[in-house]
Amino acid sequence: MPSLEAQQTAPDSARQEAFAGEVLDVLNKAALALLTSVGHQCGLFDTLAALPPSSSADIAKAAELDERYVREWLGGMVVGGFVEYEPDTGSYSLPPEHAASLTTAAGPDNLAGMMPYVALMGEVEQQVVRCFRDGGGVPYASYPRFQALQAEESARVYDVALVDTIVPLVPGLPGRLRDGIDVLDVGTGQGHAPLVLAKAFPRSRFHGLDQSEAGIGTARAEAARAGLGNVHYTTADSTQIDGEYDLITAFDVIHDLARPAETLAAIAGALRDGGTFLMVDIAASSRLEGNIGHPFGPALYGFSVFYCMTTSLSSGGAGLGTVWGRETALQMLEQAGFGNIDVKSVEGDPVNAYYVATKG
Repeated sequence: MPSLEAQQTAPDSARQEAFAGEVLDVLNKAALALLTSVGHQCGLFDTLAALPPSSSADIAKAAELDERYVREWLGGMVVGGFVEYEPDTGSYSLPPEHAASLTTAAGPDNLAGMMPYVALMGEVEQQVVRCFRDGGGVPYASYPRFQALQAEESARVYDVALVDTIVPLVPGLPGRLRDGIDVLDVGTGQGHAPLVLAKAFPRSRFHGLDQSEAGIGTARAEAARAGLGNVHYTTADSTQIDGEYDLITAFDVIHDLARPAETLAAIAGALRDGGTFLMVDIAASSRLEGNIGHPFGPALYGFSVFYCMTTSLSSGGAGLGTVWGRETALQMLEQAGFGNIDVKSVEGDPVNAYYVATKG
């Protein structure tokens, strides 16, 4: 029970009013996040960017959408400051400065593409509430859209930066890939990263591994359409890795796993002597105080509660969540047998840290 003194302490009225304003802003921004998600999925930002100032009817026609819904969506975008409106002509426009963060052409800078994750969290909210009361977790099967969203998000980065920016983080790796080495991608999802690399480095051999049969099916279909013979995919547990590899990658996956330590040990065991492990994961601290002021701080904890931690706990796993930060990652890599661990960053990617670890 709170002490009598605490109960009698009157709140500072100015702080109370300021905080109430912040909470109201959270409500409005949450609604804007969902509206932005809809706009991204319906192609409305791309449509607006390609049009001169236009009426809701013209915008709906160009986007092949229902006008009434488009008009109401536009209203939210106007009052939210995303879209500009001219009352005299009833026309709407997307400023180019806003398009730079909202359209497909923005590539990795397209923040609108992150907003469907907010809607995804809402879809499992009641299951997460149950977990707060009963423990356990929400299983991966409850997120049928997650893998597609992850594939879309990662493709924005991989298509632009994987070959020319991320691969060169490992000294000498571009040349080795051109000459021909064996590469494994753990937790490959729909297999886009190995696909991009297989196109760029035809002499190397690429293998993607994931526990999702649906994801592996999509990956195989994409590789077949691309006519690539140097990439293949396997449905398997990440703690059971067959074969030996010169390079193993894991893009934003280790902290989600039920058994991350066992997976890291399996990766170390599958690397040839002198082989490299390139791990991309959240750029955060394992200590709460280290994440205060992080530009994506609330989002990281939100994603953890609604996906990362809870899916791991659903199968009796470690449930690392945001405990998996730089400090824990380095400790677990060392325990798995990796030496010469270098942590790097990529300009334009404030969310991820890039760990380059060598076996032996």
